[in-house]
Amino acid sequence: MGAYVAQDIAGLPRPLLAWYEENRRILPWREEPDPYRVWVSEIMLQQTRVEAVKPYFERFMKRLPDIASLSGVEEEVLLKLWEGLGYYNRARNLRQAAIQVMERHGGRLPADYEQLLRLKGIGSYTAGAIASIAFHRPYPAVDGNVLRVLSRICMDEALISEGKTKAEAEAALLPVMPKERPGDFNQAMMELGACVCVPNGAPHCGGCPVSFLCKAHRAGKEMEFPKKAGKKQRLVEEKTVLVIRDADKAALRKRPKSGLLAGMYEFPSMSGFRTAEEVARYLGDNGFQALRIQPLAEAKHIFSHREWHMTGYLVRVDELEGRKPSGEQDNWIFLEPEETKEKYPIPAAFSAYTKYLDRKPGSRREE
Repeated sequence: MGAYVAQDIAGLPRPLLAWYEENRRILPWREEPDPYRVWVSEIMLQQTRVEAVKPYFERFMKRLPDIASLSGVEEEVLLKLWEGLGYYNRARNLRQAAIQVMERHGGRLPADYEQLLRLKGIGSYTAGAIASIAFHRPYPAVDGNVLRVLSRICMDEALISEGKTKAEAEAALLPVMPKERPGDFNQAMMELGACVCVPNGAPHCGGCPVSFLCKAHRAGKEMEFPKKAGKKQRLVEEKTVLVIRDADKAALRKRPKSGLLAGMYEFPSMSGFRTAEEVARYLGDNGFQALRIQPLAEAKHIFSHREWHMTGYLVRVDELEGRKPSGEQDNWIFLEPEETKEKYPIPAAFSAYTKYLDRKPGSRREE
């Protein structure tokens, strides 16, 4: 992208900032852009839509209002606050970086771009966003939205998934950024990509303040850019999810400390799509007597590189308390369903089944 700086990118700031002043969304982290709030919001916004982030951000700030509180929070509390946002390593890295800030920077995020890059989970995009928005330093913040805008303006053939493409975009933007408003410029670029030069479907070129600069628009080739590599086929896993209840408690199990959804709590499950008879036999082999088994709806959850195709059963057993499965099931816990709402983080992958935690098999609420 560097070859296009003088001809295609230098004219961006003035019309873009004028558009941003009139059209920018009112967002909680924008209205009070202190370094901590900018940092948390940018981590939350990775892989997640703005509207989805808003309630999580507000809840997070009430519970963990500063770096000191974030650095000292228990992991399960942190993951519960993050529950539903997905990509849970973002939250773990956030806490690790907060600990680094407490130990190395006296509890205050550094303004220096290079020092920001040394913090856990902070790459060039997040460092540029914090440095420019919170500290008014002229560093670009290049995410997918910005790459899409630049790719169309320049009709750039490079694959946006390649690291060198992002590096070239950062190098191209650096001399163009208005030194007096670097944070607004970065946010305007992101806003343009999110709301006008959109990722899905045709861009809204009629409302674009820089369409007169856009080569792809002039050529009628907006939908041909940006260039992307072919998607790899996801691995499909079939699972039978078991919502196991006795009169008072429900069963969960904790996932391993590493790998997908590490350390989170989930419903016990069996690989493949199983019959009610197979479920009853599985529970019996682990010391439980299934009193009633009701089928639940099928569900699907898509991760970046795999899909879970799920079916489920709501199972009433004789008693959970005092009975613990052995072997592979030794990480099960039995708790009152109400506890999951405050303490135990259950991934959004199981959202189709969490509503059955407080419903007993055969109850009218099950209908």
